[in-house]
Amino acid sequence: MTYSIDGYGRGVVLSDYRFDQRLPAMAATSLKLPEELKRRIDKLAANAQKTPHAFMLEALAREAERSERRERFAADAAQSEKETLASGKAYDLGATFDYLSDRISGKKARRPRARSWRASK
Repeated sequence: MTYSIDGYGRGVVLSDYRFDQRLPAMAATSLKLPEELKRRIDKLAANAQKTPHAFMLEALAREAERSERRERFAADAAQSEKETLASGKAYDLGATFDYLSDRISGKKARRPRARSWRASK
């Protein structure tokens, strides 16, 4: 690890992302940050012993992953709704919660059965 002194007189760890397997190639970009946000990032990065660049890169990667996970969740929900509407069957919410509670507490539980239902129009 390479250490350097930041603008606050504290040591920070410098990272070389060219060798990070999660980020195989780097594209240059430029961000214009409000001064207050830049100061906050500088302080937080120094406290985390990272460069501001590394701190922002990790924050952007984390937010991109969160957004992608949300998109997958929404797509899965839409697919489940489509399958439920096509089958016309669903599980009673109360019976499902009772089943899961019993299973968690170690009790023998009978799995609820899907029941026919009619979609409202």
